[in-house]
Amino acid sequence: DPLPPPLPKKQLQRAESLPEQGPSQHHRGNNPTPWASSILYSIPPHEEGAPSSIPPWDRPSWGPKKPLTKSQSLGESVAWSNLQKVPLPSLAELTFGTADRELGQLLESPAGVCGVVLGCQAAALARLSARIQEELVGPEEQQQLLEAELAGKSWAALSILDREPCCESRDAWYFRVGFAFEQTQLVVAAKVPKPCCTSLGVQSSLGAHCSIQHLIGRFTDRLPQELVLPGSHGEKSPSREDPAHLATRPVLQVLISPEVPYQTLAGFVKGSHGLHRTSPGHYERLACLLLLQVCMGLEHLRVQNVGQGDLCPENLLLVQCPCPPRSQQGKEASLGLSLPRLLISSFFKVKDKRRTCSTSQEQDWTKGLAVPPSPVADELNVGMLIYQILHVDISLENALGFRSNRLPEIPSRSIYSTGLKHLAMLLLHRDPCKRVSIEQARSILQVLLWGPRQELFARSKKTLTLLRTWVEVKRALLLLKFAENSAGAVGSPGLEEWLCCQYFKEVTEHTLYQVTQALY
Repeated sequence: DPLPPPLPKKQLQRAESLPEQGPSQHHRGNNPTPWASSILYSIPPHEEGAPSSIPPWDRPSWGPKKPLTKSQSLGESVAWSNLQKVPLPSLAELTFGTADRELGQLLESPAGVCGVVLGCQAAALARLSARIQEELVGPEEQQQLLEAELAGKSWAALSILDREPCCESRDAWYFRVGFAFEQTQLVVAAKVPKPCCTSLGVQSSLGAHCSIQHLIGRFTDRLPQELVLPGSHGEKSPSREDPAHLATRPVLQVLISPEVPYQTLAGFVKGSHGLHRTSPGHYERLACLLLLQVCMGLEHLRVQNVGQGDLCPENLLLVQCPCPPRSQQGKEASLGLSLPRLLISSFFKVKDKRRTCSTSQEQDWTKGLAVPPSPVADELNVGMLIYQILHVDISLENALGFRSNRLPEIPSRSIYSTGLKHLAMLLLHRDPCKRVSIEQARSILQVLLWGPRQELFARSKKTLTLLRTWVEVKRALLLLKFAENSAGAVGSPGLEEWLCCQYFKEVTEHTLYQVTQALY
């Protein structure tokens, strides 16, 4: 027999129950739920009488139930009136635990997913950079407390750790001393300026910067008997307690700095000939990183309306970083390639920062006249530093006498050699108006270190779109690298990572277009 025809289907409307928007009728107690403290899910604070900020499908099944008060057919829009009252969070405030309804509002914005992700990456990079900087230079609050504690103190409050200077620059001697602070013995540097030093008042007014020597105390007192200034080794005293002898000890101004230098850049360059010959790639990358710190420090000084007093290798101090990443402690430390902080320590007040095209100031300088260098001389100094660090003999008089295409040859030893040679040529151009600025030199060094390299443009025409995409991808890869390192055996980020963060935090496709045009 044939089967009977099927019965007509009825379209049923299923009810979707919504919880009442109001305070819970059940007492939760004081014990938090197992997931309340999870770092992967944050619970916005729930105010009494306010609608719950957690959607019902995100609540745990064991949580208290709310009475069902109304039904709504599927297909009808669910109007959450309280969603309209929640302000959009800024991209800098977004975390993995941000509530989904806030994320949903952002994803519906004109920027969309791409805008949210890129904004979060930029904000994360800025936070990471600030944290690394605090590790390198110390918390600002601690520096202020230490400065207040040192106020009014003299040699009597310090313990002398070494009789001999730990470092001697062109204008000062540095001694390692101890100071008891908050039940901790801190090691700081006592800077004893030489008679030729004239930048003491200027240095005290400078803002904090990673490449500028920071002062946290000063006093005037007789040099202790325990300390020996170079050149006074033959001095003998009949008695250390002899008042007549103590009266002959010089009264000197002493500055206290939290950074203890172990060497000047001049000493480093002098002792690195063999390193440059055996590991040219590593050494010249290190040279780029040191020069980058010089440029960043000079930029900061110009903002402060201050210039460097004597920017020479003998006045650039090297300071050990707190703790290099564990991945670098073996290979780089054994080769002497660990990156130190570089500090500018000599300054003068600039009366006129305008950049002129006159060479009269430079002519006076080359003749050895006692005139303070003008801000335009910074470019010449950095150009000279490139040659000095790369062990190429050159004098300023000869540099200004050469045409830009007849400067001494820099041997091609690594992938950085050609770029450094080109940068030196741009900085030492005979026409001051055609020299690149310190800001441009800093950007060129950043491109030499982290790209984009010329090979990027081998297949694709250089455009702003290509450069913008390159920056966005590199930022994402940089953050992924930090995340992977934090989960592995790699130590905390160090100075080079901070310099890299500074680059990708600020660089734009427009800057890259101009820099790559000048460099390639």
